[in-house]
Amino acid sequence: MRRSLSWGHCDPAGIIFYPTYYRWMDAATWSLLAECGWPGARMRTEHLSIPLLDSQCAFLASPKFGDQIEVRSTLDRIGRSSFALRHEFILLGDDKLLARGLEARVWARYEAGPGTPLRSTPVPDELRAALGTPA
Repeated sequence: MRRSLSWGHCDPAGIIFYPTYYRWMDAATWSLLAECGWPGARMRTEHLSIPLLDSQCAFLASPKFGDQIEVRSTLDRIGRSSFALRHEFILLGDDKLLARGLEARVWARYEAGPGTPLRSTPVPDELRAALGTPA
């Protein structure tokens, strides 16, 4: 997934505002699921969600306004009903690693649709196959 660092992603110094990495990790996770056959529309129709259990990010370098960044996401681990994705933020043009993040999520189903309680449920075999093996 590629992103351009716009002014709205920056702090007053013109460098990335750290919550931007967390928004991009979330977007990258949903994008990866869509590529694996589980777009948001399917998730809603099937009353599924992927609540966040943990999120971490190590900031290594600061991109600036206008920089082009690629978010590279890979499977870190997968359990019965949970999985974790590793995200790397790369400055395009010189392949500089800007940050490294990790998200742990649970595969869950609403009892009767959004707004009702969520219950963890096994990660479908179809999704396991699409995600591949942990890196």
